[in-house]
Amino acid sequence: MSSGTRRSGRAYALQLLYARDNDAGADFSGPAATWASELELEVDAEAQAFARELVAAATSQAAKIDEVIAASSRNWRIDRMSRVDRNILRLGACELVAFANVPVKVVINEAVELAKRFGTAESSAFVNGVLDRIAGAVGRSAES
Repeated sequence: MSSGTRRSGRAYALQLLYARDNDAGADFSGPAATWASELELEVDAEAQAFARELVAAATSQAAKIDEVIAASSRNWRIDRMSRVDRNILRLGACELVAFANVPVKVVINEAVELAKRFGTAESSAFVNGVLDRIAGAVGRSAES
């Protein structure tokens, strides 16, 4: 899978998690397959499959991921974070916890790019700092 496909998949996964944020009990496996075409998003089938994999992992481990984020975000309760930042952190933390084959630098860089694209001016620095602490907390170094 190319890096462009993964990047597109991460952006789509962020949109799915963002939509799910208001209804954590909702099943997004069905909509994940159809939203891209219905909303005329340019997300190829391989990127959609990667997005579904990310969303499935993030939702199945939601409590653990939110706990790791809360422990690593100094002076920020998870419910007080912006919805975009919170879900970018969920994606990044999910990859750090459940996708050990993805290098830490890639996870953090991709999350920072999502924050620059979808977040505020401060989002990228916030996401970078929190994910760096999460990587250390889960025993992954920048070299891995």
